[in-house]
Amino acid sequence: MRYDFGSDNTAGMAPSALEGLIQANAGFVPSYGADAITARAADQIRQRLDADADVRFVFSGTAANAIALSMLTYPFEAVLAHNAAHVCTDETGAPGFFGQGVGLIGLPGFSGRIDPLALKAQLTEPEVGHRQPPAALSLTQATEYGAVYTEEELRHLIEPVKARGYGVHIDGARLANAAAAGFDLKDIARLGVDILVFGGAKAGASCVEALVLFDKSLARRLDNRLKQAGQTASKARTLAGPMLGLLESGDWEAGGAHANLMAQRLAAGIATRSPFVLAHPVESNTVFVRMPAEAHQRLKALGWACYQFDDGSVRFVCSWATQEEAVDELIAAIAGLN
Repeated sequence: MRYDFGSDNTAGMAPSALEGLIQANAGFVPSYGADAITARAADQIRQRLDADADVRFVFSGTAANAIALSMLTYPFEAVLAHNAAHVCTDETGAPGFFGQGVGLIGLPGFSGRIDPLALKAQLTEPEVGHRQPPAALSLTQATEYGAVYTEEELRHLIEPVKARGYGVHIDGARLANAAAAGFDLKDIARLGVDILVFGGAKAGASCVEALVLFDKSLARRLDNRLKQAGQTASKARTLAGPMLGLLESGDWEAGGAHANLMAQRLAAGIATRSPFVLAHPVESNTVFVRMPAEAHQRLKALGWACYQFDDGSVRFVCSWATQEEAVDELIAAIAGLN
C-alpha cells in the first residue's frame, strides 16, 4: 500500500526538522523547557504571530486542542465548532475528558467553514438550565476540507462571540498550509483569538504542536495543568528542536507551499483527465473527489491509501514530502478507473 496521499501524517520528518533534533540533542541542558532550544522555538512562533504570547510545546494536537478548550469553558458549558471539525469528529471526546464534561455544539458550513448565519442562530438560542450553553468558539485554519478562512470571514465569526465574552480557539494543525495560501498569521492576535494551536507534526516536525496563549491570564498554573495531563516533556528540547529546525530554516512555510502546489497539480490532473469531480475548492493541501464506492475500492486495490471522508468524498492529502512523480502516477491511476 502506498501512503503518499493517505495523510500529511504519513510523511516523515523534514530534513531541517531532523537536523533540529540532532542539534538539540547535543550536550547537557536544563530540563522541562528551561533550555535555550525551547526558548528559541517559542520566539520564532512569537515573531511570526507578532504577539507577546505564552508558548508551550506538547505531544499532540488532540491534547493541545482539548486542553485549550478546557481553559475557555466550565464543565457545564459547551464549545461551538464546525460539525466536521477535528474536535467534534476525531478526538474521541477529548475536550469533554480534559474539560471534565465540556460539551460540543456542531455548526454547518460548506468546506468546513462555519456558516455565519448558523452561528448567529445558535447565539440567539435561549439559555436554559437543561442544556450546556456555549462559552467558546473553536475554528480550524485550514479547515478539515482544506478551506482557508480570510481575515474578514474570521472577523465575522469572532466578533459576535467576543461581544458575548466567549473565548476563541484556533486549531492550526495545518496553519502552515493556510499561511502558504496567503493567510496573514499576524491577523490571529489582531482578531482577538485567545488560544492557538500552532501545528508542527503535519508541517514536517515530529509529534509536536505549540500551545500559544495570547490571553496570558489563561497561563496561570498552565504548567501544572500540562503536567497533570501528561503533556510536560522532561527532555523538552527534543520536542522543540524539530519545530525550531523547521522555523529557523523557513521550511515550515516552504513545506506548506510545496504541499499546496502539489494539491493544485493533483486537482488539475483529476479535473482534466478523469471522469470525477472535485467535491471542494482546493485552497490548501487537501483534495476531495466525488467517486463511486466501487471506484474507490478499485483505487485502493491498486495500492493507493485514501479514505472516504465525512461527506462521502474521497480525500487525498499532499505534504512537504509529496513528489511530482507520485502526483502524476496517482492522476494516471484515477484516470484509469473510468
